[in-house]
Amino acid sequence: MIVQDVITHLEALAPLAYAEEFDNVGLLVGHKTSKVTGVLVTLDTLETVVDEAIENQCNLIVSFHPIIFKGLKKITGNTYVERVLIKAIEHKIAIYAIHTALDNAFDGANAGLCDLLELQNKEILIPQEGTIKQLTTYVPEKNAEAVRNALFKSGAGSIGNYSNCSFNSIGSGTYKGNEHSNPVIGKKHILQNISETKITISFAKHLENDILKTLFSTHPYEEVAYEVITLENKNQHIGMGMLGQLKEPMDGTTFLNFIKTRFNCSIVRHSKLLDTPIQKVAVLGGSGSFAINAAKAAGADAFITSDLKYHDFFSAENTLLLADIGHYESEQHIKNILVAHLKKKITNFAVLLSKTNTNPVKYI
Repeated sequence: MIVQDVITHLEALAPLAYAEEFDNVGLLVGHKTSKVTGVLVTLDTLETVVDEAIENQCNLIVSFHPIIFKGLKKITGNTYVERVLIKAIEHKIAIYAIHTALDNAFDGANAGLCDLLELQNKEILIPQEGTIKQLTTYVPEKNAEAVRNALFKSGAGSIGNYSNCSFNSIGSGTYKGNEHSNPVIGKKHILQNISETKITISFAKHLENDILKTLFSTHPYEEVAYEVITLENKNQHIGMGMLGQLKEPMDGTTFLNFIKTRFNCSIVRHSKLLDTPIQKVAVLGGSGSFAINAAKAAGADAFITSDLKYHDFFSAENTLLLADIGHYESEQHIKNILVAHLKKKITNFAVLLSKTNTNPVKYI
């Protein structure tokens, strides 16, 4: 097994195409073709984590947070980032970061928060824009079914809970080849009028290269006429944060104690307790103040996140309960998601959960 094999499994769960633009995800250190001796999964890549990888003979670290986030002009070992990179390179350890690609995945970081709370009817809180594309192509009527089925097999035509979705209409296509052409149907310099099927089909944007390769390899024409556009439709399965419902409503105090237990946190910073019961809950792991208005607009009774500032708590405006459980506490479960996914895909290989607690925040 090589590094790329592990990356392929990770990006099936969380395609990098959906990571936020500010982020730095993917393979940060090492070569995709390196043979893997073991995989260590962590929340943060610290020096102690690299030491743990060395001890366990793991030459690939899969990290949630990227160790390289801002640009580096030198690597001299003066900062913890530089020291991590030096040690990893010296010991030929590759580092891969998944971060906001997993945040935006339907079965990713925020789904894990929902599962810890046993929330039902999960849905995306802030759908990511520009994630759905549409292909239109024109195929000789007799070849339409084969091309369409090949596109379905490549992942096109999936809309929400439905697959094999397309729109087809039959019309008349015309063309005339020049002296350099080699038409499949008809002859050069002669106008052709062919019965064609117009196929319109949508697909997730990270599949575009595969979809077009399939189109070109299955379409019978020498020159394939096609159009690809980006749709404004909301994607039900890609985006930040999630919403769900508790099995039974709780009062504010009971709910806060419930999340303290579920997230193993000793402190929860929260806004004013309300008299209304809590059942619809929004979650967003990591720094989530930007999603407060989205949680309110979605009708959430409570919003669980972290890194809220003083004035953020005023934004509750007596409409929902804001609960800040801590950055590490809201993401600590992510290691388990990644390990479980990789172990399911790689059954005969060492995938280890890091034992290092990387939380930089301490409480007294």
